[in-house]
Amino acid sequence: MFQIYYAHAARAKDDILSGLTVAFALVPEAVAFAFVAGVNPLVGLYGAFLMGLVTSLAGGRPGMISGATGSMAVVMVALVSQHGVEYLFATMVLTGLLQIMFGAARFGKYIRMVPYPVMLGFVNGLAIVIFLAQMEQFKSRAADGTLHWLSGSPLLIMLGLVAMTMAIMYFLPKITRAIPAGLAAIITISLMVIFGGLDTKTVGDIADISGGFPAFHIPSVPFNLETLEIILPYAFILAGVGLIESLLTMSVVDEMTGTRGQGNRVSIGQGLANTVNGFFGGMGGCAMIGQTMINVTSGGLRNLSGIAAALFLLIFIMFASGLIAMVPVAALVGLMFMVVIGTFEWGSFNLLRKIPHEDSFVGILVAVVTVFTNLATAVIIGVIATALVFAWKQARYIYVIVENREDGSRVYRVHGPLFFASVHRFNELFDPDSDPDNVYIDCAMSRIADHSAIEAIDNLAERYKQAGKHLHMKHLSPECRQLLSTAADLVEVNIKEDPTYHIADDKLA
Repeated sequence: MFQIYYAHAARAKDDILSGLTVAFALVPEAVAFAFVAGVNPLVGLYGAFLMGLVTSLAGGRPGMISGATGSMAVVMVALVSQHGVEYLFATMVLTGLLQIMFGAARFGKYIRMVPYPVMLGFVNGLAIVIFLAQMEQFKSRAADGTLHWLSGSPLLIMLGLVAMTMAIMYFLPKITRAIPAGLAAIITISLMVIFGGLDTKTVGDIADISGGFPAFHIPSVPFNLETLEIILPYAFILAGVGLIESLLTMSVVDEMTGTRGQGNRVSIGQGLANTVNGFFGGMGGCAMIGQTMINVTSGGLRNLSGIAAALFLLIFIMFASGLIAMVPVAALVGLMFMVVIGTFEWGSFNLLRKIPHEDSFVGILVAVVTVFTNLATAVIIGVIATALVFAWKQARYIYVIVENREDGSRVYRVHGPLFFASVHRFNELFDPDSDPDNVYIDCAMSRIADHSAIEAIDNLAERYKQAGKHLHMKHLSPECRQLLSTAADLVEVNIKEDPTYHIADDKLA
């Protein structure tokens, strides 16, 4: 019994300390993304607190951290600049409802359709985005408000502290895992700066994070169709971006931990959190791969870690903003640099020589699009590119085996899938002008996949009809025969041997 108690206590300690480390990392990220969206820093901090708390209580992926994210902030900026922050809150309520509907409809399973090269591109692209986001901390604001790169001693101090943070995080786990390396690094570097009197940028120089508990309020917007027309497009985009990033992050955690999250429950949890954000003045968000990596590698593998991170963040806002203001930004930058190193799939460079060139292209494409646009666009483009590559490769595998019979007739035995990408090759396999009077086309080893294939069969039948030849179609499914027009009367029906499969066609919907 005591062993069970100590095991639970040890896991709880890991979760709580990991949550504290994550809370430190959430502060500058939430503030930065609030600036991106054009809202008050407290709106970003409240968003991170509410997202982390609600998703950990209701979500389906223990260890995953949610908060305010850049991928959603870039969508919000246009809405906030044109209509104000209250419309953002109303949009988050609708965004959350859409995500809840997505999860309730059990659509989360479709994340399995995202190919592995797209996953690699997603991870590598986000690692690059996280790295580039830290570059802003190497700039200082001049008296006229312009930003300039650090130089001289401020730059050297910043680089030195970043390097020391990364060194502590690298070597400490080799000595002991009693305390998360990230937390130890933040505390050590903070004490060095405070007691050493080093002049470097701190969290307090970025923004004032002091505030109270988020208060409930209904968004102050007109409840009419005009408001719905404004917020609905943004809500759809935000819901899509948030779900894609959250479900892909869930897949990354699944792979790291050897467990399996619940995609539909994650979707509902994200939706509930965003709806709560809209009613409590938060900017909403989704899963954060950087903070999730910090959490998982620090031992936070249960929901308690996410709850602890959210509560620690609230404590920072309400009671400890003065202490958090003294934390050097360099420590947090070093922490995020280690996240970048751990997130980036360095093995993908070796894969470039081992996997098909098409898969390498898709992975690189997704990473580049992620950096220059946003995650949702990158994943959609990656999935489309993969589908097109697959269709192109499958289209090359259709062929016929020709058999000339003693009675002078000819049999074409079709092999391979017949669909939109292979119909051109299919048409080239037959020559009605030089074929004998009786021709048999046997589709037992082929599969008619879509309406383009149906049209190809009908057109081929028309060519033989115009040439005055007798065409016989064998082994077509009942569903295929139902859709044929010209070739319908040419099919020889064999109930025992004809295949049964469904065809992608709107006429059967």
